[in-house]
Amino acid sequence: MKNLESKFFAPFCFGMLLLMVLASYPLAIKGSDSTVVGHTLMPVPAKVDFGNGRLRLSKDFKIAFAGAPDDRVKNYAWRVVRRIEGRTVMELARDFSTDPSTAALIIDVGTRSDKFPKLKEDESYKLVVTDKKAHLRSKTSLGAMRGLETLLQLLSSDKSGAFFPVVSIEDKPRFPWRGLMIDSARHFQPMEVLKRNIDGMAAMKLNVFHWHLTEDQGIRVESKKFPKLHGMGSDGLFYTQKQIKEIIEYAADRGIRVVPEFDMPGHATAGLVGYPERASAPGPYTIE
Repeated sequence: MKNLESKFFAPFCFGMLLLMVLASYPLAIKGSDSTVVGHTLMPVPAKVDFGNGRLRLSKDFKIAFAGAPDDRVKNYAWRVVRRIEGRTVMELARDFSTDPSTAALIIDVGTRSDKFPKLKEDESYKLVVTDKKAHLRSKTSLGAMRGLETLLQLLSSDKSGAFFPVVSIEDKPRFPWRGLMIDSARHFQPMEVLKRNIDGMAAMKLNVFHWHLTEDQGIRVESKKFPKLHGMGSDGLFYTQKQIKEIIEYAADRGIRVVPEFDMPGHATAGLVGYPERASAPGPYTIE
């Protein structure tokens, strides 16, 4: 029996290893030449149809808008342009095109969205790239932002320079809540770290920043009405109300909602350090 197990065990392990290796390679497409382009889209869009040909990136690359784009979409587009420059070491056009016929990318937004994203807001988009230009269509500002991230992920290069592969993509999220939780209560995170994580969330099309702000280990929110909450209930590390507003607006500009978490009645020891009379048992209390 042992010999029989050994006889099949080695081939089985080899087969599983081979499958894992093959699975680790990106899906591939071929453009108009023999160079293979990796499919590195994440998350994978709902529908992807690659074609032949490439849209070459040049210094004349310009963006034009149609429909009802708001400032968030335009600012997002500028950030994408800067990221393209960082990846290609090219200096692209510094202004938007007012003539869609001369633009390499047309962004067509159906309606303006509210400044702050809402649950179940339409995030769908359609991106069509030909060898002449790219056209991004969406019903909302959020959809345009998601489509711009997909376009950036498509950016590739070969011996002739940078390009976008010819492709048609129709995409919408499977889940309305796609979040990341950061526990600033137990482990305080500086503002620049939070912003860097929000940028990463936007790149992966996540849409909810779950911000854990209170715990037994600390109250990380400034309270003007009850100043002892953060004054005595933290180690001196907390976010001012101005900083919290800054994070909320920073996230909104990237299509992300901020959902704060304030724990009570449990996990609230830090809040009782400055206000022990609020507890059901006598103090004193200390930060855990």
